[in-house]
Amino acid sequence: MPRRVDHDERRRQIAEAVLRIAAGHGLEAVSMREVAAEAGVSIGRVQHYFASKNQMLVFAAGHLREHLEQRIRRSIAAAGHARTPLRSLRAILVALLPLDQDGRKDALAGVAVLIRALGEPELAERYRSGRSAIVAAVVDLLRSASDAGELRGGLDPELEANILLALVGGLASDLLLGHHTPERATAIVDHQLERLT
Repeated sequence: MPRRVDHDERRRQIAEAVLRIAAGHGLEAVSMREVAAEAGVSIGRVQHYFASKNQMLVFAAGHLREHLEQRIRRSIAAAGHARTPLRSLRAILVALLPLDQDGRKDALAGVAVLIRALGEPELAERYRSGRSAIVAAVVDLLRSASDAGELRGGLDPELEANILLALVGGLASDLLLGHHTPERATAIVDHQLERLT
């Protein structure tokens, strides 16, 4: 009996190759040929799943978002049973930082895709929708933390969410450039969260 092909797994395999190339060399280095070689498949296989480079990049950007969502879920789960809205918020913010090799690879690929998105409306829309989703999640957690008495009164959840995410974005860049250690970046996030309590 012929083996069934898992088409979703094949697409993910190709997307992983795209992200590895993007993280190491930027999107300029991403071509059907390079992706095929990195994924260990034929160019025909890549073209079977993706009719164009742009289609492949859009899928890889979605796959990168899945990586981030998985990292966030793992970080929140690691907070354990004593999870509160504020601890969940911290877990999300820390998950957004490139603190390990996988996080660094994803952050570098994310920067490469972001640069490409500046001129590609479809990629730009993926970034905007992802950003909106994370802002909404942080706003909800800030509201829940406020309702639970974990935050001082009078805070604007939407403003604070944008400040926290801007801070984390800057820290992510600093981490990629070696300006901060993971410990220092995490301590800065903790300091800002303490200012809200």
